[in-house]
Amino acid sequence: MNKIQRTIKDSRVGNTADKIITTFQNFAHSTSAGGIVLILVTVLAMIWANSPYADSYFALWHTQFTIGFEGFALSKHLSHWINDGLMAIFFFVVGLEIKREILVGELSSIKKSMLPLMGALGGMVVPALIYFMINSGTPDLRGWGIPVATDIAFALGVLALLGDKVPVSLKVFLTALAIVDDIGAVLIIAIFYTSEISMMALYFAGGFLALLMIMNYFNVRHTVVYFILGVGLWIAFLKSGIHATIGGILLAFTIPAVGKYNKEEFCQKSNKFIEKLNSLKEKPEGEESIDYRFNVIQNLESLAEKTQSPLHRLEHFLHPYVTWAIMPIFALANAGVSLEGFSLASISNPVSMGVIGGLFVGKQLGVFLFVMIAVMLGIASLPQGVSKKQIYAVSILTGIGFTMSLFVSNLAFGASESGDYAKIGILIASLLAGVAGYIMLKMTSKQEQTQ
Repeated sequence: MNKIQRTIKDSRVGNTADKIITTFQNFAHSTSAGGIVLILVTVLAMIWANSPYADSYFALWHTQFTIGFEGFALSKHLSHWINDGLMAIFFFVVGLEIKREILVGELSSIKKSMLPLMGALGGMVVPALIYFMINSGTPDLRGWGIPVATDIAFALGVLALLGDKVPVSLKVFLTALAIVDDIGAVLIIAIFYTSEISMMALYFAGGFLALLMIMNYFNVRHTVVYFILGVGLWIAFLKSGIHATIGGILLAFTIPAVGKYNKEEFCQKSNKFIEKLNSLKEKPEGEESIDYRFNVIQNLESLAEKTQSPLHRLEHFLHPYVTWAIMPIFALANAGVSLEGFSLASISNPVSMGVIGGLFVGKQLGVFLFVMIAVMLGIASLPQGVSKKQIYAVSILTGIGFTMSLFVSNLAFGASESGDYAKIGILIASLLAGVAGYIMLKMTSKQEQTQ
């Protein structure tokens, strides 16, 4: 079989493979699918933690792993590698999303950002106050940060289940609100959930951050450079006492958001490559023309890659790994709670009640009231085609805390009885918020369509 025949055959196989890959990518990028996977993994974790094999579940996450060499090694339990390591990548992607929204998205101007900013502010203040009132005067007050966070994957997943019945502007509003909410959660983690500070480690962190900023200033686009410096930044934060995931956020802010070529330059250069491809139409196909076509297409592909910003490329590349690996692994490691000794009366524990009250009641009240106040004061307006009832329905959905709430719960209580009560509260509140928000949103969407 000669080279031309192989090329034709490879092309046919490639077309079929491309269709399969495209279908999978569409599914992989579906937030609703990611939310479904998280639900399944959570159920699996709960079943495993309460099965005859429960000992293997808890033993697995306490397995000691060491990375490094003699004189410099990091030795931690598997659960710590997940919560400090994998979640740093999760927060890195969150940081990329925040930077993108600030530069060109819904947070790029005061007018655009005011509505989600006010909603997120209410969604943090009111839940924290409810938890504070229920747990005031107890050692468990430390968990006040648990109900302030929203799980964007789950919340958007519920919206996605309703498809076109929900206005796109409502989805944009929820996304922007959740991103501002993430910023607040990161600040809370950095300020209130930090152990003893090692100034020497912080000096090293500052040095790595300075180098990263210099790379950004000179528009260094090689992601390997940022990876190497980013690992150094992560280790420095890990040793500093400030949670290592903060390093992921700061690293994201240093990634260049501008491509090597602008739109005009891309069009000009790509047109030349396309003209070269068109010139081959009149020539007979042979090995020489196939090689030439391949080189032109390769140059065109390189041009497209250089036109994209490193920020966009990294966000697009890492998103599937975060959705399909990091978040499910985190859920599997953290959602498993032993129900031995638990009863309905256990839900009345102040920690559980504080989390449920904060997430399910506080979130919807805080988000909706602060949004309405912003609208009444004239500092913001409702998204086009969105009613007050739909805003309230989305406010209920923000009570789905899950991933971020579980993360803060680990920082606040660790593996303790209070931590178990908090996790029970998170699971109950998230379930209530998801079901109630979906029903409310479905009802309001039908009402809007009949009017």
